[in-house]
Amino acid sequence: MKDIVLITGATSGIGLACANKFAGNGHNVIITGRRKERLDKISKQLKNDYSVKVLPLTFDVRDNGAVKKALTKLPEEWARIDVLINNAGLAVGMDTIQNGDTDDWERMIDTNIKGLLYVTRAVLPGMTQRGKGHVINIGSIAGKEVYPFGNVYCATKHAVDALTKGIRIDTVKQGIKVTQIAPGAVETEFSEVRFKGDKDKASSIYKGFEPLHAEDVASVAYFATTLPAHANINDLVIMPTAQANATTFNKEL
Repeated sequence: MKDIVLITGATSGIGLACANKFAGNGHNVIITGRRKERLDKISKQLKNDYSVKVLPLTFDVRDNGAVKKALTKLPEEWARIDVLINNAGLAVGMDTIQNGDTDDWERMIDTNIKGLLYVTRAVLPGMTQRGKGHVINIGSIAGKEVYPFGNVYCATKHAVDALTKGIRIDTVKQGIKVTQIAPGAVETEFSEVRFKGDKDKASSIYKGFEPLHAEDVASVAYFATTLPAHANINDLVIMPTAQANATTFNKEL
């Protein structure tokens, strides 16, 4: 039986790469995001390329009512979610706390923490009832370290780190697998969102070294799901070869 894989934030970056990776290996996918036109286009592409079933769901993970409406009343053929990939997340702004924009803070907290919780709360009861499932949270090196101007974003990803451990503890007796994947620098729309559309600033982050590609993280997520039933990856940090930690790089400038 093919797995059903739910991926949040699937319209770009790591989420889109995960959709292609799992669909490319024969799994049916539920893809979610805020941009309906992009979701519909991706859905058509996945069906054509991989001959799998795809269910696109347009909602914002920050809206608990929308999450419940979309995920607790799924059509019967989609209700058995085997793998949940909590990918939706973002960084906005690069300011000190004293100069920070509270709207940016709320956007990050609502997406990275509350959105992950809302989706997990909607999906996890079904997994625990069946005694089978895998939750994969896309964290960050920012959840392991704190770096200059990262303050609130780092705090949200530290929360993802803690929540992953908490979910693991809470579901261990039901046989649920829980994994955090914490990447370093990945070249996606991430930096463009962080710098609020400034493409020059965004691209400068990745100059002088080869960052991770979204497909690298997707490959790790897929690998985590291929282990035998008795084996679980709790926590995995993946970095570009040229990046040692959050702030140490080997750049050719």
